[in-house]
Amino acid sequence: MTDNQIENNFIETIKLAKNFIEDLENLEKVKFSAQIMTNCIKKKAKIISCGNGGSMTDAMHFAEELTGRFGKDRPSIPAVAISDSGYISCVANDYGYESVFSRFIEAFGQENDVLLAISTSGNSPNVLKAAKTAKNNRIKVIGLTGNDGGKLATLCDIEIRVPHFGYADRIQEIHIQIIHSLVQQIENSLFFK
Repeated sequence: MTDNQIENNFIETIKLAKNFIEDLENLEKVKFSAQIMTNCIKKKAKIISCGNGGSMTDAMHFAEELTGRFGKDRPSIPAVAISDSGYISCVANDYGYESVFSRFIEAFGQENDVLLAISTSGNSPNVLKAAKTAKNNRIKVIGLTGNDGGKLATLCDIEIRVPHFGYADRIQEIHIQIIHSLVQQIENSLFFK
């Protein structure tokens, strides 16, 4: 990889971030999503997150920032990423990979919970099925998407889209900033007003 390629990677990410924040609706969606998640926690409910590949690690990162610590010491916030490999392989073997997230929501999802569904394409079949299951169980769905939002866009209470049609890693770079902003807002609303 040449120095220009490395520099171009950073330049592309900066441009994408700049475009994202210049659309004020995106910032409002992040803020409103954090309010929904905060209200969920105030009602003694939880946030469930899911995604595939890099999006799964983002879902895990989100949950660990809430249950662990992000900025300051404070009580743990109930959040879980659907990421247990034993569970996933069991459900995938018995019901198919499309059901790995929805079965978890069937078992553990409750009214007032929130699902953070992450899919850079917006078309991951297992994430779509999870969103449908959540909606059927009166669980609000907040989606982090990319590209044109895909089918997930129509299943979300709030969709936060990174409108990029290139490599998914660029979308994920903005997703992680969104995730950090959500965690910060939730943390501040609950503990640091």
